[in-house]
Amino acid sequence: MADQTTPDVNLVDKTEDLVLDTEGKPISKKALKKLEKEREKEAKKAERAAKEAAERAAREASNVDYSTDRYGKLPMNQSQQRTGLKRERITDINASRTSEIVLVRARVHNSRPTGAKMCFFVFRQGVATIQGLVQADPNNISKNMIKFAVDIPLESIVLVEAVVAKPVDDVKSCTVSDAELSIQKIHVISEALGRLPFSLEDASRPEAEFGKVEDAQFSRVNLDTRLNNRVVDLRVGYSIWRIPVLISQIHLCHHILSQTNANHAIFKIQSGVCQLFREYLIGKDFMEIHSPKIIGAASEGGANVFRVRYFKGEAYLAQSPQFYKQMSVAADFDRVFEIGSVFRAEDSNTHRHMTEFIGLDMEMAFEEHYYEVLDVLDELFVSIFTGLKQRFSKEIEAVRRQYPFEEFEFLPKTLRLQYAEGIKMLREAGVEIGDYDDFNTEQERRLGRLVKEKYHTDFYMLDKFPLSVRPFYTMPDPTNPNYSNSYDFFMRGEEVLSGAQRVHDPAFLEERARAHGIDLATIQPYIDSFKHAAPPHAGGGIGLERVIMLYLNLGNIRKTSLFPRDPKRLEP
Repeated sequence: MADQTTPDVNLVDKTEDLVLDTEGKPISKKALKKLEKEREKEAKKAERAAKEAAERAAREASNVDYSTDRYGKLPMNQSQQRTGLKRERITDINASRTSEIVLVRARVHNSRPTGAKMCFFVFRQGVATIQGLVQADPNNISKNMIKFAVDIPLESIVLVEAVVAKPVDDVKSCTVSDAELSIQKIHVISEALGRLPFSLEDASRPEAEFGKVEDAQFSRVNLDTRLNNRVVDLRVGYSIWRIPVLISQIHLCHHILSQTNANHAIFKIQSGVCQLFREYLIGKDFMEIHSPKIIGAASEGGANVFRVRYFKGEAYLAQSPQFYKQMSVAADFDRVFEIGSVFRAEDSNTHRHMTEFIGLDMEMAFEEHYYEVLDVLDELFVSIFTGLKQRFSKEIEAVRRQYPFEEFEFLPKTLRLQYAEGIKMLREAGVEIGDYDDFNTEQERRLGRLVKEKYHTDFYMLDKFPLSVRPFYTMPDPTNPNYSNSYDFFMRGEEVLSGAQRVHDPAFLEERARAHGIDLATIQPYIDSFKHAAPPHAGGGIGLERVIMLYLNLGNIRKTSLFPRDPKRLEP
């Protein structure tokens, strides 16, 4: 008989293989397999969650902004401090300064991000441009800094601290081609708000490009739109294109802009004309004067003047410094000139008229003949034209790239024609015109073309105008009373200077004023200035904006006026 205390081996083995549920009951093989699958699934889920947590932690660690002191918007400048740190001009940066750290204030002319870690810039100061590049790195420049830089609106003014670097290839898109800025810090000084009023690309596109089939998607910016937003318009002029260019081995596209700013160039040339005008006349013993622009009587006898309220009375805006130039000569100043505003209340909405423009005026006493004055004016213009070619060739070429034009031709000794000769040339070309008729605009242009064909010059003077078409103070011709000792100068067939010998005898001046129906009481101080003897004298007035318009052949005088005024425009 077996011992009751000896365990059954087979039974023990079976009980060890059993898996019990929560109630202590054995689990079937089917249930066991299901349980094992659920446990495996949970393990994989936990492993996946741990991996995602690790990746999230890594991402969060990578977004730590360690560049907060390297970018941002600066507080409004109220002259809080003066650090004395030197700020560079773009024009002074070149490859010879590689590895130098520079501080530059400039406008953001263009920006182009390449992914989330890099952004190219074009920075602009006036007409000078330089490429900038900011790249993320784990030590100094965070992704947040890159994002901030990318979001800076175009035309904003920024302060950039950068290392001067030599690019892999010359940056042909900027005026500084052999150097670029590796940006270390970038702060906004003044942020541009809102959208630009027009596309800078369209505003800067050369006129020759409009009308091409391939450029049909582009639009010409209306001149009124430009003038209504003149401050922005004056900044632009860069010919910006989207042309694929090899910038480096990994960057294949960049905005190309020609190294010009047409508007800046136009007004640099305008400044140059004033400078050359002043230089020449001072060299000829002229003295600069400044005459009043609010006067008590109409300087041209009452026509086309702006009347203004003057306390309890009425005054006028000066149509020219004419009377004051002459009075200065009578005061023995002998040779005077002035650069100043001129006002004309003419309702002329043409390409060459404005209600306010800048006059370049001169007046001088002569010894025997008013041709002495013509000689001075001749040399003056030749000096200006020569000076522009010598000193402003880059600016002239800058304008030409956006507004193509033929080079202005002039002779070393200016062509002089009599008015009667001009009438004859027009008649021979089939134009009907009377001997003493004044030219209209089209006749002026036609004569200009005829002169260019025959004499190969865009500049000439016409002498001995009919007396009937000149102001009352013009001296009549001594041999033919139908003509006068007066003259106009023309550029590309349009008048830019009008002048004459003036009547300096007070009795004859009164006679001429009466003949023109002028109330002597309104010009009595002017007449009285000659009663104590005045030398014979002559002079002329030049329209500055018209000279620039015609020299550069821009087609509209408003392009050469900083903030033009015409019958329909008083703003901005």
